[in-house]
Amino acid sequence: MEQLIVRLNSDDKTPVSWLVWSSSESDVIASGVLPDASHLNTLKERAGQRAIIALVPGSDVLLKWVTLPPKANRKVINAIPFMLEDELSEDIADLFFATGPRHGDRQAVAIVKHDKVRLWQAQLDAAGLYCEQLLPDVLAVPHHQDGMSLLTLSDQVLVREDEWKGFQGEADWVVPALAHATKQSETKVVINNYSDLSLHDVPNTEVVSQTLELPMAVLAKHALSASFNLFQNEYKVRKKSSSTLWTQWRLAAGLAALALVLTLVDKTLTLYSLEERNSVLKAQIDTQVNAGFPNMGAYRDLRRKVSSELAKLEQSGGGSSMLVMMSQLQPAFALSKVKPQLLRFDQGRGELRIQALASNFEALEQFKNQAEQSGFIVEQGAINNRPEGVVGSLSIRSGA
Repeated sequence: MEQLIVRLNSDDKTPVSWLVWSSSESDVIASGVLPDASHLNTLKERAGQRAIIALVPGSDVLLKWVTLPPKANRKVINAIPFMLEDELSEDIADLFFATGPRHGDRQAVAIVKHDKVRLWQAQLDAAGLYCEQLLPDVLAVPHHQDGMSLLTLSDQVLVREDEWKGFQGEADWVVPALAHATKQSETKVVINNYSDLSLHDVPNTEVVSQTLELPMAVLAKHALSASFNLFQNEYKVRKKSSSTLWTQWRLAAGLAALALVLTLVDKTLTLYSLEERNSVLKAQIDTQVNAGFPNMGAYRDLRRKVSSELAKLEQSGGGSSMLVMMSQLQPAFALSKVKPQLLRFDQGRGELRIQALASNFEALEQFKNQAEQSGFIVEQGAINNRPEGVVGSLSIRSGA
């Protein structure tokens, strides 16, 4: 299973860190830093069907424990904003109160401005990222029962003090603040250091150097085990319903079906076009064959039948003489545009008898003259004028 972890900021202009984490392999799939929140939409393809967890700056979220009266019910929980009103500098109407874990009469509360939650929600929505969990980044820093934990992310330092306490900011003020806190402690404070930041100047501490890893990888691993979510009450994200998923699948199936239908229609039209062309071509072939072999009759295999007819012509005409004559007469046919309708070869006389179709008498005369120029003796027989043209009989033999 894989998750996309995104660390948002207090504004739209600050770089955004992100990481794709594989919990099954405990490894980083991909990571990077975006120039600002306007580039979050470039993560939509990476998100895919992965779960998304958004981390937000701990400096924007106040984490507090509230002591509740015994047997406090939901009404008491809902009254927490009024219980804390005197402790807060902001108007409680401008603040959002999210409840965390509860231990006995102690209730964890996270307090953040409505404007901030709306900003983060708007950034995710604008990018088309479906995110169900919003978590303060300090709660994604590893929690150690025996002390604090510290991690650096870019120029920010994240400190987790206990289960529900931490702070985040630039090193210039975080390290002095940390030193002030440890100095007040009666015992040495253990600090689990997940960064390369030097803490030698922090008094009254025992620094335990942890394995250096990619900061976002450390946050990702521990964010997955965090149950707290700022997206609650009016900000709770609606889960993708089965009907929504079905709509998406139905749309995909519909598009696939449409593509299949269009493909079949295209193939059908192509096949129809080919069949139509084939019919036209077959008709043209039949016309040419009938012109050359008017008495050939029916046939199934055209190539074999034509070869057979040619063999007959050769056998009936003294070897290849008939074919040779037709070859030599080809220029005369071409120039006069006379078309042979019937061909007969008299083997005994070496004479080729042709019934030919011409457009007019002049065309027949042109054919006769051209054939004689090629060395043939041409005797012209009966000539008939028909609607389709002039039909004449010609007897042709070699002049040699």
